[in-house]
Amino acid sequence: MGQLLACSLTAAIGLLVCWSAIYLILRKERRTRGAPERGDMHHTHRKPVSRLGGVALAASFLVVTVLAFARGNEGLAPDQHPAAFVALALGMFLVGLWDDIRPLGARKKLLSQVIVAILASCAGFSISVVGLPFTRESLDLGWWSLPVTVLWLVSMTNLINLVDGLDGLAGGISLMLMILLVYVGLAGQQLVVVAAGMAGALMGFLWFNFPPARIYMGDGGAYFLGFLVGLMAIVNSNKGTVLAALTAPLFVLALPILDTSLAILRRGTQGLPVFRPDRKHLHHRLLSMGFSRRRIVLGFYLLTLLFLVMAFLAFSTRGQLVPLLLGVLVLVILVTAGQLDFSREWFAVGRVLGSSIEMRKDVQYALALSKWLEMEAERASSPDALFEDFAFMAQKLGFTHLRLRHHNLVRTWSNTPGVAPVKEWHHALGPGERDSVSLGITQEGSSSDKTLEVLGELAAEAWFKAARRLEKTRNCTVFPSSLSLS
Repeated sequence: MGQLLACSLTAAIGLLVCWSAIYLILRKERRTRGAPERGDMHHTHRKPVSRLGGVALAASFLVVTVLAFARGNEGLAPDQHPAAFVALALGMFLVGLWDDIRPLGARKKLLSQVIVAILASCAGFSISVVGLPFTRESLDLGWWSLPVTVLWLVSMTNLINLVDGLDGLAGGISLMLMILLVYVGLAGQQLVVVAAGMAGALMGFLWFNFPPARIYMGDGGAYFLGFLVGLMAIVNSNKGTVLAALTAPLFVLALPILDTSLAILRRGTQGLPVFRPDRKHLHHRLLSMGFSRRRIVLGFYLLTLLFLVMAFLAFSTRGQLVPLLLGVLVLVILVTAGQLDFSREWFAVGRVLGSSIEMRKDVQYALALSKWLEMEAERASSPDALFEDFAFMAQKLGFTHLRLRHHNLVRTWSNTPGVAPVKEWHHALGPGERDSVSLGITQEGSSSDKTLEVLGELAAEAWFKAARRLEKTRNCTVFPSSLSLS
């Protein structure tokens, strides 16, 4: 009864701290110059939205952990110091916050995450022994403990970030994970109050984040939550239920894991950088089919709630039902995917691999031209000069028509004047139709439609980045209206 009361009070405090912090953040931004907007053509929000929600979550975490550890060490092992637990979680938050303020690049972010994960392992938060299912035996990982721990923590850190592409989605899934960790923690009296406090904080965050969102958690919040879940799962696994404690969160993260796996497979087979963002995630596909943001989020919530029940069963049976539950999970995903037209692409493995092999050389060439265009932005004297370079890139990629729209201003190029394109690919430079790039061809060539679609997307992304660089280099305005009408 005392534990339940402590959890309830801490959850209420976490909710109040997070709600108040977000209110102050939004109020301050309204009084200044508005929400900081990070340039990314793959974002789908139509208005500037603050990315500082992670600050409120981190503040709630600080208050919650002070209250929790004031009652004791919250079930931490002797070699796991409370100060190290807090410092590590905030360290990962700072990595994400830095990227929110000034993008680090994929390699620097990954390196920073690995460093924090290594420090966590050295501080006693490591996966050293794994309990085997169906037996009472344990497997000592030995020197494998470090790479396994780093892989676990870095994977969990990025899973939440990768699913943070739709209002309320990452926050809702994180809330379910915290509820699961409360349940798991009760079995060994480990970090129960911390998990309950963060569940309350996430409820306060979702008040502002549910569609239409007024604030995002940003990379800071996403990295922080993912890493915290991974860290708490390790702590909860110290009492001989390693496999169950580590497996249970993976059920809740079934959708992010599926989405990430498909993205890595898609980009890898096409020769694209694995960490390159795009608009082909599950929620992007559903948005393009006409589903509303709220309907998509609620649908994902419903599926994740089902997976949460499976997670409860996986832990309560100490991993005994994991094989059966995995089968049910796969069946649910297959039945759900069968209702969606784009899921047919997932099963056409032979056709996808065949077209991807042909595509890889073209993609590598397009990536090289993209880098060239970004560098030319520093030498271009004006937006018009940069557009000429962009037209040259489009021609090299096999396109014969190019139309660039910034708000109501349009600039066009064609190497076959008077001949209309037989096919055209449209790529938005952000949400809505105000800014876009359209590329077309006058006749069928050697490249497939799928290849031209990918090449066009790379070209549009290259223009977006080059235009941003030109703005900084020449102190001019490319977005929204510096181009003259053609």
